[in-house]
Amino acid sequence: MNIIKRNEEEINKLREAGKLVGLTHKYLQQFIKPGITTKELDLLAKKFIESKGCTCSFEGLYGFPGSICISINDEVVHGIPSHRKIKEGDILKLDIGACFEGYHGDSAWSYIVGEPNNDKDVKLLKETEEALFAGLAAIHDGCYVGDIGHAVEKVAHKYNLGVVKELVGHGVGDKVHMDPDVPNYGKERKGPILHTGNVIAVEPMLNLGTANIYQLDDGWTIKTQDGKNSAHFEHTVLVTDDGYEILTRRDVELDPEDKIKEA
Repeated sequence: MNIIKRNEEEINKLREAGKLVGLTHKYLQQFIKPGITTKELDLLAKKFIESKGCTCSFEGLYGFPGSICISINDEVVHGIPSHRKIKEGDILKLDIGACFEGYHGDSAWSYIVGEPNNDKDVKLLKETEEALFAGLAAIHDGCYVGDIGHAVEKVAHKYNLGVVKELVGHGVGDKVHMDPDVPNYGKERKGPILHTGNVIAVEPMLNLGTANIYQLDDGWTIKTQDGKNSAHFEHTVLVTDDGYEILTRRDVELDPEDKIKEA
């Protein structure tokens, strides 16, 4: 296993890539309304990322037929953009990657389209986001990957959510997916040790029901076995001496020209 310690030049490029991912999420939120198609959201993301001088990390990655992954409701991850329209109350998961000068940022977030269908969906998103930040809170120089997974799993079990085990977080750098794998389950003080300068993506995928999943015949889309909804939250972070730095921050501001005007 080769967990790379990044130098300052690499870290600055990763910061730029991560910043653009956060901006792309902010940009697309303006368009998340019933009636828009997932393909339209995909094209908006592609045009926005390329307008900033970057490329879409997922476009063509392993043969993926889209620019970003867009999954809905019981789709866990890797949904292919298409001409289907999103509906009021859908749980929409946008997984976005951007590449700046050969270095990547990767962040997924779950959104409810319009008004939620029920309180369970609202709680699912809130609790999965809580699990993400619990995992991040375990990160510091000298921590174990198992510490992160244990923290995520603890929150999931508290809320009786299914933890998807076949899909994991990962290292991020000059490739989208690198060592180490970062599972959403584990034991404290087990697994690879992380150090200052390592960059990883932590990404809980938690289900309202069973943890069991299956893949559609399209070769990409992953769904829950029982048809219950799933949520996905992810940040790319830099390990620091006493904690972590979120590279895909969400408190970024769009340029005025990127804000759409309401009719």
